[in-house]
Amino acid sequence: MSFDDRLAGRVRELLGRRRNVEERRMFGGLAFLLDAKMFCGVLGRDLVVRVGPERHAAALARPHVRPMDFTGRPMTGYVYVSPKGTATARTLQSWVRMAEEFVATLPVKRRG
Repeated sequence: MSFDDRLAGRVRELLGRRRNVEERRMFGGLAFLLDAKMFCGVLGRDLVVRVGPERHAAALARPHVRPMDFTGRPMTGYVYVSPKGTATARTLQSWVRMAEEFVATLPVKRRG
C-alpha cells in the first residue's frame, strides 16, 4: 500500500523542521516519530493517529474515524482518520497535536 503524498506534506508542514521528529516508511505507509516514538502517520489516504488508550473511545466518536485494524485486529490507542476528517488545517492540526500530547506522556526510549 502507498501513502498520500499530499497529506504527508501537510503533516510535515505542521511539524516544521524539528530535530526530535523523524519519518520512516512503515506498514506500507509513512510514520512520523517524535523522540523515536510513532505518533502519527499516513497509510493510503488515511491519517493514522496514536491517541492512547484513554482517548481511544472519544476519538472513535468523532466523525470520519474508525479503529486502526491494520492486522485485522483493532489496535486500542490508534485510529484511522479518513480524508474528510483531515480536510481542514484546523482538524489536521488537532489530530497531530493529540498524538503529540499522548506520546509525550510515554517513557523516553533508550537508543542503543
